[in-house]
Amino acid sequence: MFGPNTQGALLALLSFAIFSTHDVVVRVLGGTYSPIQLLFFTSLMSFPLVTIMLISDKTPGHLRPVYPWWMALRSVSMALVSLCAFYAFSELSLAQTYTILFASPLLITLMAIPILGEKVGFHRGIAVLVGLVGVIVVLRPGAEPMGLGHLAALLAALFNAIQSIIARRIGAQERSVAMMLYPLAATFVMMGAMLAFTYKPMPLPDLAGMAVIAVLGFIAAFCLVAAYVRAEAAMVAPMQYSQIIWAAIFGYVLFDEVIDGATILGASIVILSGIYIVLREALGGQSNTTPVLRTRTRGFSPGAFRISVILRRKS
Repeated sequence: MFGPNTQGALLALLSFAIFSTHDVVVRVLGGTYSPIQLLFFTSLMSFPLVTIMLISDKTPGHLRPVYPWWMALRSVSMALVSLCAFYAFSELSLAQTYTILFASPLLITLMAIPILGEKVGFHRGIAVLVGLVGVIVVLRPGAEPMGLGHLAALLAALFNAIQSIIARRIGAQERSVAMMLYPLAATFVMMGAMLAFTYKPMPLPDLAGMAVIAVLGFIAAFCLVAAYVRAEAAMVAPMQYSQIIWAAIFGYVLFDEVIDGATILGASIVILSGIYIVLREALGGQSNTTPVLRTRTRGFSPGAFRISVILRRKS
């Protein structure tokens, strides 16, 4: 009934709808528990899910990284991006948080220059600058006080860009098992080391809510894998921006949030610049490495494994 690209786009929309539901649960529980506690338990509950999936990996080799320092930096970055994103969701509106996180592809484009040897042409360079202007419009420095939530969202976008670029640099040489397991283990260990300072006793329904976060992140990632298997990356990647629609719906219905004019304007600028970069890479531009199109993982969900390595195993 539908062609492959349409199927992929629909699956991607479903994936990001599930991710948005995941973020709503994070926001609800984040009003009671620290992001450290949320991440510790969601990482713990993600281990069985990821382990079951990795059992099928028959790639010969061991778990010792080929690039241990790059792997360590990526693992720490993924722990920090989750920590910062979870905190931002608990402090800011969903729409504001998403818009700032959407700056990640812009930062990936910039970081690809020194780390991947990428040559970013004039058009993509302008798109990055325009997108960063959009982020400034949302932040409104001077007009509104910036809090830790805004800083956390910016850091989450930065750490997500770092882990994505490192994954592009070393992913072809590292085993998929190592690329998935080390970041999850790093998140669990780092949050566990800090948990004693923030722990609050949890009733069973809240513990179940943390399990829901882990399961939703895992299911959403599988839907995104299916989307990329069926469709071209240029069709799937822009679907992430559908999260701003879910932010408006969930924010209004569940949290009495109304998106103001500055956030709408800033989000529109960031989204348009991000889509332009994706299309520019898809059409060739001046890039051979297309870092944004090849960044397929939503890095701030502990159970959301790296999609590229799964696609590599399927190919």
